[in-house]
Amino acid sequence: MYQCFLEVRGYELDSFNHVNNAVYLNYYEHARWEIIKDSGILEYFEKTGNFLVVVETHIKYFKEIHLFDRLVIQTTISKEDPYLLFNQEMFLSDSKAKVSKTTIKAILLDDTKTPIDLPDELLRICNG
Repeated sequence: MYQCFLEVRGYELDSFNHVNNAVYLNYYEHARWEIIKDSGILEYFEKTGNFLVVVETHIKYFKEIHLFDRLVIQTTISKEDPYLLFNQEMFLSDSKAKVSKTTIKAILLDDTKTPIDLPDELLRICNG
């Protein structure tokens, strides 16, 4: 499991003074990019020319988040042919209250934008 820590910034608030629902998707994407950066997946993409494309997002909201709330996003990665699944949950760091959860389906494309099977090498990197 991967963890990413964030703090809510003022420009992410909407007119109701809480984080806009679309910003949650940005938080989840930020957590996935942290995984890509820290795990070696980015090097795999650079070496092969392959890349992931998000094809489906399911998100559920449980609780509002507000300015300066500290968050932790926990991510697990699994394979569901032909997809790589990112199962992510967002919690308030202090109370551990669940804020949201999402499942992201991504497909691997080669440098010609053709879908390809997920290689074992990529799965090993993901599950470190």
